[in-house]
Amino acid sequence: MTFIPASQPAEPASPHAWCFAFVQRELLLPDAPAAGFQPLDVSPFLAQATARHYLGRLAEVDCWAVSLPEPPPGWQPRPLRSAMQSLVPVLGALAGRAAQVLEWDRSHRFCGVCGTPTALQAGERARICPACQHTAYPRLSPAMMALVWRPGELLLARSPHYAAGMYSALAGFVEAGESLEDCVHREVAEEVAVTVQDLRYYGSQSWPFPHSLMVAFTARWVGGEIVPQPGEIEHAQWFAIDALPGIPPRFSIAGHLIRDTVAAMQAGSWG
Repeated sequence: MTFIPASQPAEPASPHAWCFAFVQRELLLPDAPAAGFQPLDVSPFLAQATARHYLGRLAEVDCWAVSLPEPPPGWQPRPLRSAMQSLVPVLGALAGRAAQVLEWDRSHRFCGVCGTPTALQAGERARICPACQHTAYPRLSPAMMALVWRPGELLLARSPHYAAGMYSALAGFVEAGESLEDCVHREVAEEVAVTVQDLRYYGSQSWPFPHSLMVAFTARWVGGEIVPQPGEIEHAQWFAIDALPGIPPRFSIAGHLIRDTVAAMQAGSWG
């Protein structure tokens, strides 16, 4: 299904629409799993909404992001991460987009320069201050992810907030004035005290917690012994590619990055 983003509703409106409705940052899903998440008549949701934003069209069907004060009958709130995993990928991605748009709207109701209440800007996704004309667009926070490797092994680490037994690639936010490549070298050195080279871009993923853009690389280890960064890294070590610990599911780019790199290494097409 093809998604075409837009900030203004298309004409004519589709008979039914995808409605990504949230209550206190949790996505509403139908009480009855058999009913599934389907396009519906969104007028009752739009009428009760404390905030609503048009997202675009998915296969010619309108898509809306809606914030509600409470769940309507027949719907239950679910934490966004688990809700996204229960949906097919295209709908999970749209749920993440909806969450980011609503969070941007919530956090920019007042001008960050002069404090005046802002208003939605016609024709684009923006809030503008009527007093000083400062304009706020949806913000993205770029973060890099680096999977460090050497022949037959991957360097994986765990943070204190991970699920028990779970390890992943290294990651961190890009600082002002920094390139993605600079960020990879700095974060790897800070988090585990090793040096890398031969960076390879793998891919990216929008990560709506709350508004990150994950940019993933692989990087070849060239020197240094692992020293976990206190307070950030609970444990880190080299793992043989045929004896990995628990790793993230393919729902996250980390899950794809680790599995695809292992497959390439096992096939002998890596290095």
